[in-house]
Amino acid sequence: MTKQLIGKMVIGQSGGPTAVINQSLVGAVLAARKQVNITGILGAHHGIAGIMKEDFIDLTTQSPEQLELVATTPAAALGSVRLKPGKAECEKVFEVFKKNDVRFFFYIGGNDSAETAHIIAEMAKEANYDFCTVHIPKTIDNDLKVTDHCPGFASAARFVALAFMGDDRDNRALSGIKVNVVMGRSAGFLTAASALARQAEDDGPHLIYLPERVFNVESFQQDVRDTMAKYGRCVIAASEGISDKDGNPIATSGERDSHGNIQLSGSGALGDTLAALVKAAFPGEKVRVRADTFGYLQRSFPSIISEVDAREARAVGDYAVHHAATTGQPGSVAIRRLSSVPYRS
Repeated sequence: MTKQLIGKMVIGQSGGPTAVINQSLVGAVLAARKQVNITGILGAHHGIAGIMKEDFIDLTTQSPEQLELVATTPAAALGSVRLKPGKAECEKVFEVFKKNDVRFFFYIGGNDSAETAHIIAEMAKEANYDFCTVHIPKTIDNDLKVTDHCPGFASAARFVALAFMGDDRDNRALSGIKVNVVMGRSAGFLTAASALARQAEDDGPHLIYLPERVFNVESFQQDVRDTMAKYGRCVIAASEGISDKDGNPIATSGERDSHGNIQLSGSGALGDTLAALVKAAFPGEKVRVRADTFGYLQRSFPSIISEVDAREARAVGDYAVHHAATTGQPGSVAIRRLSSVPYRS
């Protein structure tokens, strides 16, 4: 029989914010209030970094009305962080957990956050500390394993589709070539969502480039020439993570975060590179070429939130706490698709 844990919980947010990450936070907090074995609810200010400094926000007494306002606010209400904890940081985290009688830890985030949660769970096991860690999924890249899709993706995909829909009208009015760079380091789901902007056969984006496929400069230039010959204009969607046959990114800033990830969205480097390649494909011709990088606008843009996304983000937070409080077993929450038409999860 599983031993029931009794003590406080800490919840944190990590990585890139999304339009619905606070739904997961509020879902978890409200679920925790129903569990008699969770004796206190602490929000970690800026994730792991806040835990090490004991920088907590008491989430035990906020009114439901206040929490609902937080839930519908984009971005990370607790503050986020990009920090890969080493042994010293993990030891500090456990000192804080023991001092505050924390028995449950919930970390909302993507792949890097899941890795952090796993490291902490393993340390608890080695230290024989009765403890439960559950990772709550969040990522606009939609690149977590096992789960059908990730909370945060649908709202970001909606932004991308609507942005391309409007930009295509702009391009139609002032014919030329437009390059838009979309987030997605290794997964092209978000860039692929740009195809939802197409309402007619000649609507853009006319060309879509994903990181799952090798990017060839000569093929790219020929694609653009063919599209211009057919439509007299061209709208291009390119994932920030496109790379050559050797796996080298087409353009980067050269910087890396604490998890070792190359920084791809902090500048317009890829857009400028692709625009230059396009111009080179039309030597001696005056071709109007423009490039934009959607960048961080995709993550937490208000007024484009998907209702399904918000509902599922709330549900994974609720389920994570219910699972931890009743079973004491660590893990990561996943979404299972029950039906596509009509959609049910």
